[in-house]
Amino acid sequence: MTQGRPGGAAWTPLWERDAEIATATKAVERLCADAASAGGLLVFSGEAGIGKTALLAEVRRIAEDHGATVWTARGGEAVTSVPFNVVRQLLQPVLIAISDEETREYLGDWYDIAGPALGIVQPGGRQVDPQGVCDGLVETVARLAQLKWPLVLVVDDAHWADQETLQWLVAFARRLDELPVLVVIAHRPGDTTVQSLRQLASAGASARSFSTLRALTPDAAAGLTRATLGEHADEPFCREVWAVTGGNPYESVELLAKVQDAELEPVESSADALRALNRSAKGHGLVARLEELGTDATRFAWAVAILGTATPLDMAAGLAAMPRETAERCTERLCAARILLRDADTLEFVHPQIASTIYRSIPAATRTALHGVAAEVLTREGRSAAAASRHLLEVHPEDDPNMVEQLRRAAAEHLAVGAPEAARRCLERALREPPLPEIHARVLYELGCATLLTSPVTTIGHLRDALSMRGLDQELRVDAVCRLSQALVHNDQLGEGLRAIDEEAERLAQGPLKLRLQAVRYMWEGIHAGEKDSPGRSRRLAALAGPLTGRDNSERALLILRAFDAMTRGENAELVVELCDRALVNGRLAPGLGWTDTEWSFELRLMLGGSYAFADRLDRAESLFTEAVCVYETAGWSGGHLALAHAFLGYVHRRRGRLVDAERSLRESLRLADRVGEGLPMHWEAASMLIDTLLARGHTEEAGAVADRYGFAPPSASTIYVPDAMSVRGRLLLARGRTREGLDVLEATGKALTARGQYNTVLAPWAYDLARALAHDDPERAGRLVSDARTQAERFGTDTAIGEALRCAAALESGPRSIELLRKAVTYLEASPCAYEHAVARVEYGIATGSAPELERGLTLARSCGADGLTDRALDHLSPARR
Repeated sequence: MTQGRPGGAAWTPLWERDAEIATATKAVERLCADAASAGGLLVFSGEAGIGKTALLAEVRRIAEDHGATVWTARGGEAVTSVPFNVVRQLLQPVLIAISDEETREYLGDWYDIAGPALGIVQPGGRQVDPQGVCDGLVETVARLAQLKWPLVLVVDDAHWADQETLQWLVAFARRLDELPVLVVIAHRPGDTTVQSLRQLASAGASARSFSTLRALTPDAAAGLTRATLGEHADEPFCREVWAVTGGNPYESVELLAKVQDAELEPVESSADALRALNRSAKGHGLVARLEELGTDATRFAWAVAILGTATPLDMAAGLAAMPRETAERCTERLCAARILLRDADTLEFVHPQIASTIYRSIPAATRTALHGVAAEVLTREGRSAAAASRHLLEVHPEDDPNMVEQLRRAAAEHLAVGAPEAARRCLERALREPPLPEIHARVLYELGCATLLTSPVTTIGHLRDALSMRGLDQELRVDAVCRLSQALVHNDQLGEGLRAIDEEAERLAQGPLKLRLQAVRYMWEGIHAGEKDSPGRSRRLAALAGPLTGRDNSERALLILRAFDAMTRGENAELVVELCDRALVNGRLAPGLGWTDTEWSFELRLMLGGSYAFADRLDRAESLFTEAVCVYETAGWSGGHLALAHAFLGYVHRRRGRLVDAERSLRESLRLADRVGEGLPMHWEAASMLIDTLLARGHTEEAGAVADRYGFAPPSASTIYVPDAMSVRGRLLLARGRTREGLDVLEATGKALTARGQYNTVLAPWAYDLARALAHDDPERAGRLVSDARTQAERFGTDTAIGEALRCAAALESGPRSIELLRKAVTYLEASPCAYEHAVARVEYGIATGSAPELERGLTLARSCGADGLTDRALDHLSPARR
């Protein structure tokens, strides 16, 4: 099979591609059969010139013949550094063709998130979450698919796609089983970066079909030769065509076109001329053929190679410094020579190999100069600094302050659309210029901020360099130190992070900036489980925060930290709530302390909500974490921040006794965390909460599966978890029948928490589980544990803490004493906001008293909570008729 080509030569060879065409046809037919049909991903891989582009053109024809909408895009070697380049090619045309009102209607909340990346919305002035932008792009295509069904997306030369597009492709491929979209991509197996290969492999793992295209056999080469030159082409000539080209379809077609141009007879006596003709189609032969077309044509081809894919003719003319008429003549010559293709006023090279060869043939100094001129051409045409940045990256450093400013603007634009890697490249290039001494530190600071989410190690180096120079005002220095400490802590270098804060704090007089540093220091210490002097730290924090009124965010941060510390230590819950309330402004987070504000680490807001949750103010905790989820989703932050917001909201559901809702939120948290990375502290946080929830539901096997999946066993990161992870692990081990291991974990947990002065029996109920496990073999020790825990619970003073202490004490007693303790426990827990704990106490009270009405009440509560194990326990003790 071949398709026609201008001039009579065979073009787009499809010999020996029947299996691939059949696969594509079947996929298109499945897609078009029904609007509810799922699409899928087809991947075609092969070396340069093997016929991938021709095959994709045939797939497009098949899809269009079936009535499908087809959008196409192509990666380019010269534009791999342009973020969202390929996905913009796919989506921009249709979005530009419809009105802004329609686009807003289709995209909904994703409009402001994905729109800037697609170039249809002006970006805001702040850094956005790259994962959220990726999710927005996935959702954009999903929604457009409903409008344009059946939809086929075709991406050629995907090995040269930008990283942001590949990230989208990987995420979108995972959704294709549920979307009516067929995605077809072609790429080379090599010829790209390791990161791109990894992304393509990840996307390919979701493919319905993965085909590696092979070279033509001698028979196919002979068939192509005779189809092009005529049936009179003899066997030796055909065999030489195959030998010269190695069966490469593109080279075969080009060679046969040159045979036609040379009016060479396709017979054995002409075979010797084939190798010379083939050499002229590539490498030095192609460059020589280009030079034969004249200086103007060569310069014009260089301009197109510099500008990359889909080059506007006028822009190429501007870069080549020639009038439109001359550019038109050059275009005609280059098209006739099978070097360029023209579609209206847009130019492309006939084949990527030609583009690469011509680009590399440009003398190095000339190529660099042309990139500089290209940046000027784009700027004159009103393109953004980000659009010009790929050319600026290629220009040699010349100590040019204007270049530094252009690159800084480009970096800010990249960050605003969710492309931090592109921003990093621009700022690193700005440093090589280099910047003027008075702004050098500022550029390093900006670079450190740009890499904070993606590479803490890189951030550490840049921020340390920035702080070693002059050029940062005091406020910016403090911000840089806070970000540096954050990067160090996230890189498990707590000690160095604290030293950096202390060194800067020593330079400052008392005031808001010093208070900010002190607050950040207490925050990192407060979430670090390995702190050596926890009681001393608590005393110092209490003294510092005591007189504060919350007049600015530094004071509010210290009040939150004091509240969290008081909560973990089990101090009076009324004090905890009062401190939390003082940290708010009219009951809400203060400006600058909002969920997406970056001046303060978001752990601070989690501490605030967690303090409310364990002080029995679950209403306020739920309000805070519901707001967090909403704000993050609206802003497109769908990475670790949203994962933890879902986790803490899920745990509030758990505390309220909404166990089914809790499980749903916590599984969503882990799904989001899985996309961020593996083995992160947030995995343990969410896993601990989910295991606790599943145990409450009575789903021990599922809880064990979660523990196994996330390695919920020592060693863990040196971070404090809410609830206490080791208390949860001990309870899980006991529930799974691994009693000795469970006892060891609970003993070690109690020892560690006691050393740190952390006595909150709701946050870390290790003493209750340990006492119940020891009750039979060591009742005296069990009694002491519960007595101490009751003292701590009464000190904390919440209905939940006291009720749970009474319930555990009842488990160690028998007869009337046990019943009286359970009655009191029910009274306290009925007044608490924790419905599951109330349900447990009610069922246990009903069992102890043999009261069917109490068991019925407990059963109703258990069912409303989704506590299946507790429901079964209640039913087991009701009358046979009721069961």
